[in-house]
Formats: sequence, structure tokens, C-alpha cells
Amino acid sequence: MLLRHTPEEITERTALTINPAKTCQPIGAMYAALGIHGCLPHSHGSQGCCAYHRSTLTRHYKEPISAASSSFTEGASVFGGQANLLQAINNIFTVYKPDVIAVHTTCLSETIGDDLKQIRKKAITEGKIPEGKYVIGASTPSYVGSHVTGFSTMVKTMTEFAESTGKKNGKVNIIPGWVEPADMAEIKRMAKLIGVDSIVFPDTSGVLDAPLTGEYKMFPDGGTTVEELKSSGDSVGTLALGEWCSAAAARELDKTHKVPCKVLDMPFGLKATDRFVDALRTIAGVSVSDELAYERGQLVDLISDMHQYFYHKKVAIAGDPDQLIAMTEFLVSIDMLPVHIITGTPGKKFEERIREITADMPCEVNVKAKGDLFLLHQWMKNDPVDLLICNSYGKYMARDEDVPLVRWGFPILDRQCHQYFPTVGYKGGLRLLEKILDRLLDRKERDDPEPKFELVL
Repeated sequence: MLLRHTPEEITERTALTINPAKTCQPIGAMYAALGIHGCLPHSHGSQGCCAYHRSTLTRHYKEPISAASSSFTEGASVFGGQANLLQAINNIFTVYKPDVIAVHTTCLSETIGDDLKQIRKKAITEGKIPEGKYVIGASTPSYVGSHVTGFSTMVKTMTEFAESTGKKNGKVNIIPGWVEPADMAEIKRMAKLIGVDSIVFPDTSGVLDAPLTGEYKMFPDGGTTVEELKSSGDSVGTLALGEWCSAAAARELDKTHKVPCKVLDMPFGLKATDRFVDALRTIAGVSVSDELAYERGQLVDLISDMHQYFYHKKVAIAGDPDQLIAMTEFLVSIDMLPVHIITGTPGKKFEERIREITADMPCEVNVKAKGDLFLLHQWMKNDPVDLLICNSYGKYMARDEDVPLVRWGFPILDRQCHQYFPTVGYKGGLRLLEKILDRLLDRKERDDPEPKFELVL
């Protein structure tokens, strides 16, 4: 049933991906673009591509995702889509009146060789971009990279807004990486508690977790404003959370506007959050607030109280590189054993970092960049685990191998509320441990004989 045809014997595969552990670049670019206030993402390709990217985000967030398309037909696919994009820019500004159009390419437009910068110059020359409005563009063909690299490319493109006046504004840029809207809100809250005035970009909080008020708005109130993006060139520094998602944009700001940057791990778990808080504290030149210290103490208390249920439980994980690095460190720090780790995004540095984190574990660790869920399933068959942490596509492996599943990452298509509750920071750490504990203890109670089926732990 389901995936039970997966063989235990592992054979070398160099040109075949089965059940990929990633989606394509334009989805990441579209998600990043939604983090700009008043921005309409635009897919420079066919309507079918745009529909797939929108539907994936819609199914994950249970929110309608607005995006436009160049609507390629056979003619545009052969001779180029410049005319389509120029007409689209004119139509979008006339009908929908966004502040920004964020164009990302697809396989079709990349294969024919459309030059977004040249097309944008032509649109400006022909007066198709109104004064005070903007068009930005990112190259994101689906046949390379993943949704993570598409996100990174669009975020780097956002730095084109940055301007330098020669006078520092006292603010800190925080590039949060691909996390949920609630995580971006939590990052802003933590910075505020420490006393740091921050510019967070992109910022999907207030966009993909907005309330239902009965009043329709084409563009929600959330998102990083163009004015904030312009001001990022005068910031005193940039904190990039994640090498794969955020570092490229931070280094571009350093290169073009001399805004010094520091690349940190995403603040999942205790140690990574400590490093993030310490970086903010150092920049602000202040002490950590009592409220944050209190939240940290709560997380430490839960780890201490429930350690016996975490100890030496084997875990299989699949997800995005930046998230997996921080999650692996968190699991190791509470004496769990992440033994099978897969990301669909390419990058040998990922494998090296995971091996550093897991070097002192008392067992062998399988790790693969540019891997797939088929391989992860084979690893689980050969070396069973106590827990699987994965997106919704992990449910088939979890059912076939009778393993508890914690849904985490992107996409989550069969559960709700991930956009409302953060998993970054100390509060997010409590949420992660709650989810892990619930699955482990549910399994314990299911398997316990009657004499051990206790009301109180």
C-alpha cells in the first residue's frame, strides 16, 4: 500500500529523482515577493506554471494568493515573451495599481533567453511604469536549484531598492529566510524586546496570516514597505538568518552600500536562538531583557523536565537546508539522534555542516543534499527511527513504516495553523517540543501494555 513498493536495497542514482524533497524556484520567488507591501508577484511564463505556484502556496496557507502571468503561448515560447511582459506591466499598473511588480522567470522564458533587465528598461522608456511605482525581476528557472534558491534570488533582488544617504539610521536589517509569517512576527517581537529598531525583509506577517474582517483588500496591510527597503542601505548592520536563504542579499548590501553583515543560523531551538539574541544584544549595546530571559528559562525547564522522553530517540528529517541545520542542532542538544537527514536543495556545505553538528553522536548519520524522499524512505527501512519530521509528503512514509510524524517545513497541505504559531525563538522552541512530545507520548500510550497505561506521566 502507498509506498510499500520502496525496496530496502539502495542503488546509486545519478539522473533520477523519485519523490523530490523540494519544489521549484518560482514558488520561492513568489513567496518572497509577497513579503513586500503592495507587491504583486508576476510569473513570466505560461498560465499553467503560475497556477501551479499559486495553488501550492494557497494550499499551504489556506489563503488566496494573488499573482499575474505573462500567459505564454506557442509564439512567446519560440520568439520570446517581451511583448507579453510589456503588455502585462501596463495592464497590472492600470487595473490593480500595486506599488511593486516582482517578476520571476520560469523555464519557458529562461530557455528562450528573455532578459528581464532589458525588458524593464524598455518599459521605463515607453512610460509603462508610472512614477513612484517599481518593477523588479529575478531569474528563477525551475530546472536548477529549488524553492529555497528562488527565494534567495528574489530577496537579493530586493536590495536594489536600498539607497545610501551617508547618514546611518540606527536600524538593523534582519533577513529572516524562508519561515512562516508567525516566525517573522516573532523575530520582530524579539528584536523589539531587546531594543533594536529593525527592518525585516521580506516580511509576510500581516499578509498570509491576516484576519478575516469582511473587508476586501487587494493588498493586505503587512509586508516590508518600499521606504523601509530604501532605508536598508543606511542601516548599521544586517543579520542574515540562514546561509541558503538570506546570505546572498546580506552580502549584496555589504558590497553595494557598505552595510556590514553577519550570517547566523535560523533561530530554531536553544543554541541558535541564543546566538541570534546575542547578536542583537551586541548591536544594540544593551542587556537581554528580563522577558526574553524568562522565555529562555521556560524552554530550558521543559527540556529538563521531559528529557527522559527525548533521550536517544532516533529521528529522520527532511526539509530545507537552513531549517535542517538549526533543527539538527536542537535535536542533538536535547540528546535525540537525527540519523537520516535529507534536503532537496543542492549544496555540499550542507552535508559538511550536518556532519560537524552530529560528530559526537553514538551512531552513524546519513545525510544527503540534493536527495529525495525515496532515499530517505530506504534509509528508514534499513535503520528504523522513532520519529519522522517532514512536510506533508512524509505522511506516506510515516504510515508505511508506522512512525509518528511531526509536520514541519514546506509545504504542509493537510494541516492548519502553522502560519499562526511561531517555531523560531524560545517561544517557538516550546511549540516544537510540544509537537514532538505529543507524537512520542501518543505512540508510547498506543504501545504500552495495560499495566503501564498511566494517567499521569
